[in-house]
Amino acid sequence: MSQSYNRGLIEDFSRWREFEAGMWAWIFHKFTGWVLIGYLFTHIAVLSTAIPASGAETAVLQAGNDVYTQTIVSLEGLLLVRVLEVGLLAVAVFHMLNGARLLLVDLGVGLESQDKSFYASLVLTGAITVASVPTFIAGAF
Repeated sequence: MSQSYNRGLIEDFSRWREFEAGMWAWIFHKFTGWVLIGYLFTHIAVLSTAIPASGAETAVLQAGNDVYTQTIVSLEGLLLVRVLEVGLLAVAVFHMLNGARLLLVDLGVGLESQDKSFYASLVLTGAITVASVPTFIAGAF
């Protein structure tokens, strides 16, 4: 006969304090994956509305006066878009580093130090993101 485990109530929101590094790694990986998928669809939707008509003059396209270029330039001029790009970088870097960590764990490398490698991926994500903030914010002011 199978055992039944008391997993607590679904509404018990205080259980997050019991989570260990592995559970947080799983939650963050799922969250960043969904954010990246959402960004992909948003990116496609925004850029597809900015594609110039097929009958546009070559001189207009080369001069940079087409709808696509104007849309990109206007979006890049917004501080909010620059801040969101920094957030996107943080999400992508963490998802990539945590994915590489999971690949190594699946291959049997670092099984004993999963917590340390998760924390290392968080620290490295923070360092890369903070180091690249000046690059993203430079043209906004």
